[in-house]
Amino acid sequence: MINLRYHVISLAAVLLALAAGIAVGAGLLDESDAAATSSSSDTAEISPALAGFDAGYASMTAPGLLRDKLKDRTVLLLTTPGARDNEVDSLIENLTTAGARVTGQVELTGKLLSPANRQFAEGVAAQSDPDAAAAESDYGKVGAALARGYLTQGDGSLDETARTIRSAFTEGGLLDAEQDPEVSAQLVLVVSGPAGASSGGEGTVVSSMVAGLDAGSQGVAVVGPVSSGENGVVNAVRGSDAAANVSTVDVTDTGSGRVNAVLGLIREAAGQSGAWGTSRAADGPVPN
Repeated sequence: MINLRYHVISLAAVLLALAAGIAVGAGLLDESDAAATSSSSDTAEISPALAGFDAGYASMTAPGLLRDKLKDRTVLLLTTPGARDNEVDSLIENLTTAGARVTGQVELTGKLLSPANRQFAEGVAAQSDPDAAAAESDYGKVGAALARGYLTQGDGSLDETARTIRSAFTEGGLLDAEQDPEVSAQLVLVVSGPAGASSGGEGTVVSSMVAGLDAGSQGVAVVGPVSSGENGVVNAVRGSDAAANVSTVDVTDTGSGRVNAVLGLIREAAGQSGAWGTSRAADGPVPN
C-alpha cells in the first residue's frame, strides 16, 4: 500500500505546481466548477482535464492523509460573506473524513467585519460578556466574547452566558447562524473568500479577532483561496501578531488545497501553528 509519506510528497508536488502558476484558479471541486467562466478578477480558466485530475487526486488521497487525525475533536466553521459554498462543503467533508464533529456553521456578517461598526460590535461584546472587557483591543473583545459563546478548551456544554452572547450577536446582525451549534467546539476553521469579495477592512477585523478565538479554544486555522493569501483575509492574518499562534492556508480553491487546509488544522490541534500553501506561505506547501 502506498504510505503516508508518499501521499504527502505527491500532494506537495501538486501544490508546488499551483504556486508556480500552473493551476491558479477557483472552485476546483469538480470539472464543471473549473470549466465555468467567471467575471471575478481572481479566477482563471482552468482545463477541465486538470480540474478532473485535481478533484480525483484529492478524493483518493484524502482518506489516507486525514482519517481519524481529528477523531473525537469538535470543529466550528466561521465563514466570511465571500466564502464560496462549494469550498465550505468540501472542507466539511474533509473534516468528517478526519473524524471531527462539525458542531455548526456561523457567518461573520458584513456588519461585523466593517470597521465602521467597531464601536457597536465592541458594545455588544462587552454587554453580553463582561469578561471580554479585559481584552486589549476592541476587536480583541469581540473575539473573546465569540470564544466564550461558541468555543471551549474542555467539554462542549453550554451555559447561560454562552447563550446570551450568541443571542446578542445574532440579534445585532453581527452573526448569521446557518447551522447554530448545539455545543461549544474545541477548534475553529475560519473560511474566507477571495480578495475583493467584500468590503475593505475585513482582513484587519478578522486578524484582530482571531487571537481571542485562539485563546478560548484548542486552536484556530484561517483558510481561503489563492487570492486571499495575496491581499485578502489570509494575508492579513499572516501579517498580524496573531500569526505566531494561528495557522493559515491559502489554496482552498483546489480540491487538494482543501485537504491541505484540514492538514493545517490537524497541526494546529497538535499545538503547532504555521502558514502553508502557495510560495507566499512561510512554512512551505504542506504541513509535515
